[in-house]
Amino acid sequence: MKSRTTKIVAAAFAASVVLGTATACTTETAEADTAKSSFISKSVLEAGQANPVIAQGVAIGGDTAIYKTSGIGPSAGNKTAPEGTPESYIDSQFSGGVLPAGVSTTEAQGINVLKKIRDNLEAQGLTLEDVVTMRVFLDNAPGSDKADYAGWNRAYRQFFANTNLDTGDTELVPMGTAAPIAPIERNSARPTRFALEVAGLPVAGWLVEVEVDAVYPEGKEPA
Repeated sequence: MKSRTTKIVAAAFAASVVLGTATACTTETAEADTAKSSFISKSVLEAGQANPVIAQGVAIGGDTAIYKTSGIGPSAGNKTAPEGTPESYIDSQFSGGVLPAGVSTTEAQGINVLKKIRDNLEAQGLTLEDVVTMRVFLDNAPGSDKADYAGWNRAYRQFFANTNLDTGDTELVPMGTAAPIAPIERNSARPTRFALEVAGLPVAGWLVEVEVDAVYPEGKEPA
């Protein structure tokens, strides 16, 4: 029979082994959590393209803070057009609602919407660079039988995917049929994106509605 002293020593040794194991596990878990939290997001781009329009996908870290906007449409800033018409939602940069050659109403509304998204993000401490995913809903303009994807894409390029990934240079982009010039906002981000034609949008006159997901970069947190 073991003595009482031997039993106490054995129990103490067992407890120290358990404690040591628990401490090691805790340390390993903390290290794993630290490594996990250091990853924010990464866009997956098609190889061989210096200026792709969108990403093929995006990987987002498990501890990344994500901000999602609601669906955002254009503001009615053109008072020269009847209320509730597509023309009434032309961006204010087009004075009097007069569009330059080749600029479509969808393009002008798209510029309006993306400026509003920029303002929405900036109010949360984010920028267009932080956008990782975009969902676009397009209605066809009166008199047309399909949505104006080309006009939307021109508006999109004014704010996204307008840098050369190989050289870092700004890519010139067209507005309507004009010669390409510097974009409204230089931005290297290539979010994932879908654009879908719908039978109608919730506000009369809207041709474009967009919602985005953005990630907080390292060192920033939601307010």
